[in-house]
Amino acid sequence: MIPIAPTPPATQPRLARRLGFWEVTLSGIGIILGAGIYALIGTAAGTAGNAVWLSFVISALVAFFTALSYMELSSMMPDVGAEYEYTARAVGRRVAMVIGWLIIFSGILGAATVSLGFAGYLGGLLPVPVFAAAFLLIAALCGVLLLGVKESAWVAVGFTLIEVGGLLLIIAAGLPYFSRVDYLEMPLGLSGVVTAAALVFFAYQGFEEMVKFSEETRRPERTVPFALITALAVSTVLYILVCLSAVSVVGWEALAASSAPFATVAATAWGADASLLLSVIALFATANTVLMMMFASSRISYGMARAGSLPGFVSRVHPGRHTPWTAILLVGAGALLFMFTGDIAFVANVANFTLFVTFVVVNLSVIILRYKEPGRPRPFSIPGRLGRFPVFPLMGLLSCIFLLVQLEPVVLGVGALLTGIGMVIAVFYGMVEER
Repeated sequence: MIPIAPTPPATQPRLARRLGFWEVTLSGIGIILGAGIYALIGTAAGTAGNAVWLSFVISALVAFFTALSYMELSSMMPDVGAEYEYTARAVGRRVAMVIGWLIIFSGILGAATVSLGFAGYLGGLLPVPVFAAAFLLIAALCGVLLLGVKESAWVAVGFTLIEVGGLLLIIAAGLPYFSRVDYLEMPLGLSGVVTAAALVFFAYQGFEEMVKFSEETRRPERTVPFALITALAVSTVLYILVCLSAVSVVGWEALAASSAPFATVAATAWGADASLLLSVIALFATANTVLMMMFASSRISYGMARAGSLPGFVSRVHPGRHTPWTAILLVGAGALLFMFTGDIAFVANVANFTLFVTFVVVNLSVIILRYKEPGRPRPFSIPGRLGRFPVFPLMGLLSCIFLLVQLEPVVLGVGALLTGIGMVIAVFYGMVEER
């Protein structure tokens, strides 16, 4: 039996359970419906053509298989440490440290990159320097996270409603244009659709982060799994309708050539004023993504520190606000440090690498724990099994590997480097603990 997070002393403040089903669900939709769809649909259309909607379907299927694994594991271990706790129990603490490192780094890097995307949108509306805008956004969102999980969730819910409104506008814009194009036109064939699916998986990033609400949710063993699948289903339907609408209005060529694809769609359908409105909505979408990425990274940092795999000071909780304030400030500082990183498509693929590796291990953890801890209560148990062997986690594992190998060699190289750094940290920290 591996060591699990020690119980903090009674004087140590704990995270507060203040969230219900709808708050978790809407926050989850806000995490998923972020910068991915707003920024990547053009790049994906250049590869998949009018069949870009099919790329989102493929990615959704992969996400669904893995979401089932998260649902079972989060019902067994409703802990803020999430993937770290699952992996530690199934395959050991050092592997869990590598996975935790990848998730933390992915969130910090993603938040930094998307903050620059926010700054780009803002710069198109107001004469604000890019780095100044990104800095102010990260600082402001750190302040929101420090206020409390309830406040952060309500900000996320508000931003989510605005994001969904923007996507509904794109769907409405496409209604008069439906059936004007061939929705199965694939300029690079089916391989182009699959390559685009590996890219747009970034647009689904976030469903896995919902489990990090567990320790701050009422009845998390039931609330979080069903909120997770609801958020994923709603997001998938919206993505498919948005893709069909966008290519209906402007076609995949114009979509691929635009640096602001949704603004292009709105301008074509309704004129320049609509384009301006979509640019404003994109500000809320990117800000929401940064908020939720920083939330997730701070929570898993807190969980790992509480389990003894990061320095203890990272697990400090504010006595009044019940937020992991040290972890939040460190994640914010990390995001500020990495603001100079590259374009969003490249970073999205690096983030996808970390996701695919994490999801492979998460799916594997479900399979291992079915044999290692068969008697452990599972408020949600994945249906479909051969004896003890669960079928869907195997499908999730294989599908993640399939999309992983679709990534460009340079992305695989950067991802391997990040994984190697995590392994060195895990080995070094393990040696220090053993002394």
